[in-house]
Parts: sequence; C-alpha cells; structure tokens
Amino acid sequence: MKFVPHPYQEYAITRILDTPRIGLFLDMGLGKTVSALTAVDKLINDRFEVQRVLVIAPLRVAKLTWAAEVDKWDHLSLKVTKVLGNESKRLQALAENADIYVINRENVPWLVDLFKDKRWLVELFKGKQWLDDLFKGKRWPFDMVIIDESSSFKNPRSLRFRALRKVLPQIKRMVLLTGTPSPRSLMDLWPQLYLLDRGERLGRTLTAYRSAYFRPGKSNGFTIYEWLPNKDAQEKIYKAIGDICVSMSAADWLDIPEKMDNTIEVELPPKARKAYDTLKRDYVITIQRDDITAVNAAVLTGKLLQVANGALYHEDKTYTEIHNAKIDALKEIAESATTPVIVFYWLKSDLERLKREFPNARTLEDEKDLIDWNNGKIDMLLLHPSSAGHGLNLQAGGHTIVWFGLTWSLELYQQANARLHRQGQRSSVIVHHILAKDTMDERVLKALQEKRMGQDSLLAAVRAEIF
Repeated sequence: MKFVPHPYQEYAITRILDTPRIGLFLDMGLGKTVSALTAVDKLINDRFEVQRVLVIAPLRVAKLTWAAEVDKWDHLSLKVTKVLGNESKRLQALAENADIYVINRENVPWLVDLFKDKRWLVELFKGKQWLDDLFKGKRWPFDMVIIDESSSFKNPRSLRFRALRKVLPQIKRMVLLTGTPSPRSLMDLWPQLYLLDRGERLGRTLTAYRSAYFRPGKSNGFTIYEWLPNKDAQEKIYKAIGDICVSMSAADWLDIPEKMDNTIEVELPPKARKAYDTLKRDYVITIQRDDITAVNAAVLTGKLLQVANGALYHEDKTYTEIHNAKIDALKEIAESATTPVIVFYWLKSDLERLKREFPNARTLEDEKDLIDWNNGKIDMLLLHPSSAGHGLNLQAGGHTIVWFGLTWSLELYQQANARLHRQGQRSSVIVHHILAKDTMDERVLKALQEKRMGQDSLLAAVRAEIF
C-alpha cells in the first residue's frame, strides 16, 4: 500500500528524525506505528545513523502489529524479527541479521542480562556479523529503542524499568509512543521522561519530582499514600518537557465517524438478585461499614461484578453460574447486528461461558485471526481489553463493540474502544454496555464516563453502593 502521510504524520516523522530522544504522545488512531517506522527507515537506509532498532511492545502487539505494518506499506525496506517465545526461539531470533527486533516488555530484563556476559555470546552467535559490536567494548547492540505504549513503564520499581535504565547511556535514540502518557495521574510521567533524558527535566529522582510539583495528600504517620499535584503543576510539567515531547489529539486532526454509546440494562433474576444483595450485606459487615480499605473494596467490587456478570468464583478458583441475563442480551445484539461484533470480557469465566454459548466466536491468537477479522470472516471476536487494548488495527472488520464485563481502567477502556473508533473506520462505531441493573456495573461505567480512575474511584463506588 502506498503511504501518503497526513500533515501531523509528517510532523511526527520529522520530530523523530530531528530529536534523538523524543516522546510521541499521539492520540489513538493517529498512526504512531507507521510514523515511527518511516523515520526508522530513513535513519537506517538514507541517513545511515542507525543500525539496529529494538521495539518493546505489549506481547500481542509485538506478535501481530510491527511486522504486519512493515509488510503493509510499500515505502518501507526493513527486516523485522520477533524476539518472542521460549528462550531458544528468542536466541534464534536475536541471531538473525535484521533491522528491527521486536520483544515483549516482560522480557526486557532477560535481554539486558543476556548481553552482560560476552564470553558465551561469542560462541552462541559465532559468525553473526551484526554482533561484532559486542566484541568491541559495547554491551548493548541496539542503538535505537522504541517503546510502544510507554505508559507500561510508569512504575520506576518495575523490573522492566530498572533493567532498561542500566543501558540508557548506550542508547543513541529513544522514542516513546503512547496515547495515554499519564493514565492515572501526572505521577506516571516521571519514569517515562527519565528514559528520555535521565532526569534532566523532571528531576533525577522520583522524590525530587514529587517535591517540585506535588504536595502530600492522604497519609498514615510518616507514610504518604497519595500525592496531589500543585495548582500549576500540569502547566509547569508540560512546559518542562515540551522540547522533547509531542502531544496530538485525534479530535484536532481526524475526521472520523462518531462513536455512539448505548447502555443495555438487564434485570438480575430473583435468585441472582438475592445472591448479590446477600453478598453485599454480609461481606460489608465483615469489613466494617465505616472503614472500607482499598484491599477490601477491591475484593468486594470484584465479587459483586462477578455476580452481575453471571458467575461467582470460589476460593479454589472454580465458579458457579448464577444467571445468563447478560448472555441473553448479547444474543439479541448479535442477532440484530449487520456487521461483525467485538465483545470485550473481563473474567476467565466470562470467556468460557461465551465460548460455550457462541461456539463460532473466535479469540485473537495469531496473525491469521487478525487477517480474518479485518476481512469480515469472523462474526464475533472475543477480546480481553488488557491484551487487545494497544496497537491493533481492527477497524476494517466492523463497527460494533459490546462490553460484556467492564474494566476500572480508563486507559484500557479507551484503548479498547479505539481498536474500531480510529482512522480508517468508515461507519459510526456503536459501543454497547451490558449492565446489570442496580449493581456495581453502573458504578464502574459512571466512573469511566466521569474519567475517574484508580483507587479513589473504586472506594467512592463501594461507598455509594453500600451506604
């Protein structure tokens, strides 16, 4: 396919070329991947500034997106290898002479550790010319790193962040790609920006960042549980990082069909209603109504949402089915749909029950499933938002979404909907939310609609539900 970049894509490509370490905070649907690949192609084949690029991505995106994007566009002359699977397969992929090496974020610590010891690498990769650099004093063979969905590096204590931090001095170019750089709060920005400038703009440590832009909130003695941004924090932070970060909103650049939200309420059958009310009443008594903690709130909401969906888990991880009200509603939607439907589920029990009731439904396991969906060969696609929330282009296959079970995560919710509501979509996207009436379902959707997220929204919803 011929690539004719939009003005915003041309700008993004130019910024990558001109700014060695840059964050592209582009809204969903603005073509972050093809923009990054176009810049990489120029850096490797035209400017000869880069030899090997490491792409770090969510597993499903690493498997399905980057190689497919290279194959899709005529102007790209890049070889991609996937450093995925068991260790033997990952080592085999690393031994290939490629331009781009794609790895899932969970294996970043393994990769960094791998290149610490060059002695055994000499034998392992003997005859692999591209690894010559390793034997000339370099311990890290990738001169450019792209982090797809950099918000997954928002925890500075995570193994992936700490591993990548060790090799930052050896990386000439770094690109962060995400549509949600601060999914929970401004606190999420510091680790990501540190990967770009090693603390030059927002502080060398998280403590310094907090001191400069935040004030203590909830605390218990010397332990502070919450940090609240100062009045002018957002403005100052964005000003500080403006020279190495680009932020673009889809609403400002794209003319795509509208997204229409629809709520479908179902009544819990009497037996299920009794189970829901009993669970809510009895569990609240055990955790003291006037002292709901985050841990207890999470457990209680989880159990209530299970009942609302139709199956309640036991301590041994088995579950008992309680009702099929949501499944019956989904059957009606599927029967009346004129195009294929994506169904987002949250619980494993949901998936098992949906597969049983809709035997022709498919899950997204490999590239063939992705192609079949976009070619209209799958009537119902069952997806979990945490594994399909980033980087997948599914807009060619349909324009109907059904939320069978909601997530508390605003980031996952928005990213999941953006699999269809994005550039290239030709029809209005309909997002159905199947909610059990007078249950926690309604609280979760309200929190998402009000763009509240995290622990505070969970606690607020629990208190609203039980008091």
